[in-house]
Amino acid sequence: MRKRTEDKELNGLLRELKLPAVQGHWAEVAGQAEREGWGFDRFLHCLAETELEQRRQRRLEKAIRASRLPTDKTMASLDTKRLPAPVRRMLSALCEGDFVDRAENLLAFGLPGRGKTHLVCAIGHELLQRGYTVYFTPAYALVQRLLAAKKALAIEKELHRLDAFAVLICDDIGYIQQDRDEMEVLFTLLAERYERRSVVLTSNLVFSQWDRIFKDPMTTAAAIDRVVHHSVILELTGQSFRAEAAKARIQDMPVEAGKPEKSTTA
Repeated sequence: MRKRTEDKELNGLLRELKLPAVQGHWAEVAGQAEREGWGFDRFLHCLAETELEQRRQRRLEKAIRASRLPTDKTMASLDTKRLPAPVRRMLSALCEGDFVDRAENLLAFGLPGRGKTHLVCAIGHELLQRGYTVYFTPAYALVQRLLAAKKALAIEKELHRLDAFAVLICDDIGYIQQDRDEMEVLFTLLAERYERRSVVLTSNLVFSQWDRIFKDPMTTAAAIDRVVHHSVILELTGQSFRAEAAKARIQDMPVEAGKPEKSTTA
């Protein structure tokens, strides 16, 4: 009876101290410590490790939700053999996050279907595992978000919210055809993060075509200068992943019932 009362009081104290992992595991760990003859220091060390690991896991789960990264575009699902050799050689170092520590940008260029989005999202997931904060957004959605903030006279507040993320992944910048107001908010974002926070961009447009985005030649040159000055550039070449996948699906389709198979002889 006395032990139950003491256990209840201990659980109350641990709850008040906000130590849920210790509260949930101390009895189990105490039993193991008694069976194996642990000292108090090892017992306490084990409980502290359990609490810290659960806190790390909760932080990671929260960061993954906040990142809005596609859950299916991870390193595990990325076919790295399809990547160009120079990109494969750089991949491990990029996942470690040194470029984020240096506030460098990451630019992935290539025609549609070359795996740009999957690649940068996979890197984003790896960075989350290493404790970096990441936010993923299609370029058009980001521009509209910034434009709405500007119209509400809240652009600085919106930039401050985005500044909470060490890495901002802006996907498919080449697909937005902007008017002047939209161009200006995107340029403001790039200028605001310059040399402070990392921007990851994917684009099907090479730099010589960025005048389609920023319209004005001087603004285009200034934007490119800020993006490229401290940056890592990845060029994705080869065949379209999506086109090859579609071709494979067609080849794997069963022959229609009653329809003779195509002869393989001359």
